[in-house]
Amino acid sequence: MNYIETSSGKWEVVVGLEVHAQIISRSKLFSTASTEFGISPNENVSFVDAALPGTLPVINSFCIDQAIKTGLGLNGTVNLVSFFDRKNYFYADLPQGYQISQFYHPIISGGYIDIENENDELKRINLDHIHIEQDAGKSIHDQSPTKSFIDLNRSGIALMEIVTKPDMRSADDAAAFLRKLRSILRYLKTCDGNMDEGSMRADVNVSVHRPETEYGVRAEVKNVNSIKFLTTAVNFEVARQIEILESGGKVDQETRLFDSSSGKTRSMRSKEDAQDYRYFPDPDLPPLILEQSRIDAIRETIPELPDAKASRLQREYGLPRYEARIISSEREMADFYEKALSGFNPDKDLAKLLANWIIGELFALLNKHGKNIANSCISPENMGELVTLIKTDVISGKIAKDVLELMWSSRKSPSHIVEKNGWRQITSMDTIENSVKEVLADHTDKVAEYKSGKEKLFGFFVGQAMKKTSGKAYGQMLNEVLKKILDEEETSVQR
Repeated sequence: MNYIETSSGKWEVVVGLEVHAQIISRSKLFSTASTEFGISPNENVSFVDAALPGTLPVINSFCIDQAIKTGLGLNGTVNLVSFFDRKNYFYADLPQGYQISQFYHPIISGGYIDIENENDELKRINLDHIHIEQDAGKSIHDQSPTKSFIDLNRSGIALMEIVTKPDMRSADDAAAFLRKLRSILRYLKTCDGNMDEGSMRADVNVSVHRPETEYGVRAEVKNVNSIKFLTTAVNFEVARQIEILESGGKVDQETRLFDSSSGKTRSMRSKEDAQDYRYFPDPDLPPLILEQSRIDAIRETIPELPDAKASRLQREYGLPRYEARIISSEREMADFYEKALSGFNPDKDLAKLLANWIIGELFALLNKHGKNIANSCISPENMGELVTLIKTDVISGKIAKDVLELMWSSRKSPSHIVEKNGWRQITSMDTIENSVKEVLADHTDKVAEYKSGKEKLFGFFVGQAMKKTSGKAYGQMLNEVLKKILDEEETSVQR
């Protein structure tokens, strides 16, 4: 167990998350309005979203299927009967004056995600439940010094609230959980996980207490929209609460906001309890009753998820654990990798080499150009071909880096680029021997120094021979030929 130690003794940290994940769907939870992101304010607003009198909600069946799929993918139990409730509170961006949510009977119970903590140990984070609700609109306060504006485009979009048990014991645990959750949701294609767009955000509950005592009073930090901010917010809250308790104070149960510019949290309001929201069953929506056959059919559509995929990549291709985890962390990346291998008959060495080139050189190019694997300028087929050229000694690793750059800018195949530039490796024994002999003949003084014991000059001869062949000599063959000729000359001198 990891504890925080101060001059007064040990503290244990307790973290629980409530993750709001927008469901991928073309229309909203209770209306036909579009869910398209990034359009003009208040363009995607139906009469239902604006809560005009006389309008009634009609549930989007596809959103229900997406929630079921998520629950199954997160090892939860799908409840055959669930209910929608009204959560009453008053914000300017909540036109109805209440939010349609699920409180008493959610659609998913239980579930879990296995994470690896900072010590690379497997740790299970249990879920309490997942419920469906509609999102609120957005208040905009930075357009005018005297006015606030309301954008209802987000109002009514379907959300899944994924609520964990208080099983995390550090900011790193919370970050690992959120990272893994986002990966699984993207594999399932039920939420895009774009935290910068607000389609995934987390409320973070943090408390501290002495080991072997009851949990402390928690503070909730609202709407944290990046993993980096999550880590900072948790660490700040832990330090703040410990300082209060060690000075003899009392932590208030409250809702706080995270300020990303300062890295601090600040008080927003006292924490409401369930009764403050005056929950009651929504009279406009009947119970949500599901058939087991519908759940079974959705279960059949669940793809291979990250943990299973990483295990298979290790088993089938011999990838080390670290590389397998990186490749399988995003569905698009894993698809890219396996598509790159599919055009060949890969052995384990080729599979490992491809993983290393994707994680190293290709990732560097993607970062340089601000792209991700899904919109890479290099196709998986061309990436697989490039690595095959390296593996079969057609080109060297050094030349392959130049080829990769040209593949990005031209979108041409690596074979085309290699042939056009004359970069095919020289593997002719006679050609390499002649180049080596010319180098040694040009540097007889260095040869004499080498024979007298200055063996570091071997690298000098290699460099000169590479220069003579414009860097195209097959390195392993060059080394072997050079050593053989030098050894023969040394033996001849000794005789």
